[in-house]
Amino acid sequence: MSKVLFWLNNSRLFSLPMTVMSWIIIFLYSLKEGGNILNGLLALIGIAFAHLATNLFDDYVDYKVLSKDEKFLKSAVKSKCSYIKDGSATLPELLIVVGIYCAIAFLTGVILAFRCGYPVIILALIGGVITLSYAKLSAKGFSELAVGAAFGPLLFEGVYYVMTGTFSFNVFILSIAVVIFTIGLLYTHTLLDFDGDVCAHKMTLCCRIGDKNKALNLLLWLYFAGYLMCLLLVWFEHSLWYLLPLLTIPFAIMLFVLMKTYNEDKTFVPEIYWWYYPLDNWAKIIEEGTESFYLRLFQARNLMMWFSLLIIAAVWLSARGTST
Repeated sequence: MSKVLFWLNNSRLFSLPMTVMSWIIIFLYSLKEGGNILNGLLALIGIAFAHLATNLFDDYVDYKVLSKDEKFLKSAVKSKCSYIKDGSATLPELLIVVGIYCAIAFLTGVILAFRCGYPVIILALIGGVITLSYAKLSAKGFSELAVGAAFGPLLFEGVYYVMTGTFSFNVFILSIAVVIFTIGLLYTHTLLDFDGDVCAHKMTLCCRIGDKNKALNLLLWLYFAGYLMCLLLVWFEHSLWYLLPLLTIPFAIMLFVLMKTYNEDKTFVPEIYWWYYPLDNWAKIIEEGTESFYLRLFQARNLMMWFSLLIIAAVWLSARGTST
């Protein structure tokens, strides 16, 4: 059991709630269309293990690159792939675990293919390509695109298909609305790391833009697109409940202001009010002196969480026949 927990921890199990929340949205949406519950649950298993495999294989590719850096090997600071660097695990062991994750995801896909038909095979192949190429796509500045495809249309249309046997344009719009806020979290992280990534010659999307103030403006347009998708859902779903996620607009504006002040002064920490919470391990973060960084990152995380919860509420309320 300790070995299982060790690998789950290194697979960044903490990132799974992002996937599960997206799954809940499309699962509930499919249920109102008479979707098959068992197929939806099987899809969650496959999606979850594919996600964990992506995280772990990303470590494998990164370590192959980082191990060529003498500073990384000699550094005593805990960092990415530290469980490999300190000898707790080897690269062959890591690949075995990735193989186990992929096998579980593959087996789930096979079961769903028998139950739902050949389109599942096509969707699984696309997901497999994204899983195995994510690290290289990320290194070239396309991580947001990969996440957008995997956690947006692929996840939503895939779950909807195995539950209902059809695809839907409305589901596509719903997937874009939700995944934009997932991308926003990832993009905020790279924007916070902008200066360090430039010095390390990393090729993130922010670094490709070349100016962190211009990159910040893109974040604003990204969230604008997400709220625009909500308005489209109101139109296509004939339900005003899809206006509920617009309640998070003040939080998006707050995040933009916080990021703007961070670009001007990385040490600035505003007075903390109740609406900034939850702030995980905040006392320890203050002790480490990284509260300016994590306050902004947590706000992007919280924005994604609240937007998703309000989308869930909108789907549930519209399914109850109270749409207008």
